[in-house]
Amino acid sequence: MSYYDIDSILTDAEKIPCTFQLDIPDLGYLDNSPGQPLKAGTTVNLPLWLAEMLVIANTGSVDNNTFVTFDLPPALGNDVVSALKADPRAVPLRDRSAHFYGLATHMMDLSEEQELGQVLRKTFVSRATEIALHARKVGGTGHGHKGKGKDESSNLGLGNAGEEFLRGLDDWERKLFRKAHEGAKAGKEWMESIKKY
Repeated sequence: MSYYDIDSILTDAEKIPCTFQLDIPDLGYLDNSPGQPLKAGTTVNLPLWLAEMLVIANTGSVDNNTFVTFDLPPALGNDVVSALKADPRAVPLRDRSAHFYGLATHMMDLSEEQELGQVLRKTFVSRATEIALHARKVGGTGHGHKGKGKDESSNLGLGNAGEEFLRGLDDWERKLFRKAHEGAKAGKEWMESIKKY
């Protein structure tokens, strides 16, 4: 991603729960204790970019002692992973994080969770398929036809379940939806122009 990519910036701002393993002088303000040391065992939600830097700093330790550990954020918690295993299409990812996939890929780089990668791969494949299906339906001929007083392009043709699914897409999936929709629309226009000749 580009340095100026707003989605990347917003993903890096997501909060990650980090637990400090050592007392750290003058960092008490992170735990609303200005002027005090940050006590060992204190959990603080830090932005992803800072948590990532602390994890990298941990790897250079000679004696293998870590001064900070992190947990997966609530957007990737056990309940979310379990729901994704059951039916990825039923989970509104946007409710978990607007930048769910960006956050997930960062966390897979930082953690050694093998299962998380498998679940996310399955999630992406099944949701991308569903996104492609919905993108083809948008503006389709589900309810009206040209020439009968109804504008075909205004028809979503999705129904309540489809609209609910679209509301649950994270930002990356929304971009994928737009691209798929534009491609389907351009293909349809091209086919109609070919039929004229």
